[in-house]
Amino acid sequence: MGKIKVTRCNIKGLYVIEPTVFKDERGYFMETYNQNDFQEAGLDMVFVQDNQSMSVKGVLRGLHYQKQFPQGKLVRVVRGEVFDVAVDLRADSETYGKWFGVVLSAENKKQFYIPEGFAHGFLVLSEEAEFAYKCTDFYHPGDEGGMAYNDPEIGIQWPIEPGMELIISEKDQKWGGFKETFQF
Repeated sequence: MGKIKVTRCNIKGLYVIEPTVFKDERGYFMETYNQNDFQEAGLDMVFVQDNQSMSVKGVLRGLHYQKQFPQGKLVRVVRGEVFDVAVDLRADSETYGKWFGVVLSAENKKQFYIPEGFAHGFLVLSEEAEFAYKCTDFYHPGDEGGMAYNDPEIGIQWPIEPGMELIISEKDQKWGGFKETFQF
């Protein structure tokens, strides 16, 4: 096996990926993506775009998905900490409508692969977080869909601290629930 550890999640297609970190007195080095290592682990996706965002504590982005041009995403945090979530939107899946969440941080250096057919979102837990991700398709304006982050049908258990003020975009506040958007 190469320089990554791949852990399959309880929803088919989702993976937590941990790179090997080489540390010494100077700091550390790691490969965040190596096509050969990914292929050896059975992950053969091709990435075409890299994105990065910065958000402050309490920002909740999502839940987003693409309608006609779905994107697989390899996500990681380069500074700070987030709770990252994927919701299965594949109608033929035995886990349709189920969610999985994982804490990603600069400290734990974990990555999360979310394939096409999932909604995605994250909550910033640290004072600030820089979030980087690779995509398997280009961004297409007007192709984005979304669902309410707090939909009781999905039941995501966000780690919202007492007194934490959520910061949610106007667009994300208007999304409907799972039942309204998909057949449940």
